[in-house]
Amino acid sequence: MTTVAQTQNVLTQRVVGGVIGGVAGGVVFGVLMGTMGMLPMVAGLVGSDAALVGFLVHMIISVILGIGFSLIFGAQSSSYGQGARWGLVYGAIWWVLGPLVIMPLLMGMGLQFGMALTMPMLMSLVGHILYGVVAGLSFAWYTQR
Repeated sequence: MTTVAQTQNVLTQRVVGGVIGGVAGGVVFGVLMGTMGMLPMVAGLVGSDAALVGFLVHMIISVILGIGFSLIFGAQSSSYGQGARWGLVYGAIWWVLGPLVIMPLLMGMGLQFGMALTMPMLMSLVGHILYGVVAGLSFAWYTQR
């Protein structure tokens, strides 16, 4: 029988793992975004065009998404293989939701599904999948130790 304390301990471990995964995946994806010159666009979400502001916004989003990963896929990500697999799925989901839906709507541009097969969006897909895989692997590492 599982006690409330055990359930809280598991939940806390998952959330901390999600934060660690979010930071790890966010740094890797953030470096890629920096080399592609995309951080000023992210900064536009808060009315700036500074790359550093874009990186900070990106990292905040990365941590929030890492926690989301831990709550949605944490129970299924107890091994490195499962963490990588579910991270890949999670990254692909956020590629659709982030740059194709949420970010364009927040910036008054409308949905961007027509842009999905352009080179910048395909690079964004690679970055989101990379984020997800690194976040999932980091989550699995933390929860296994």
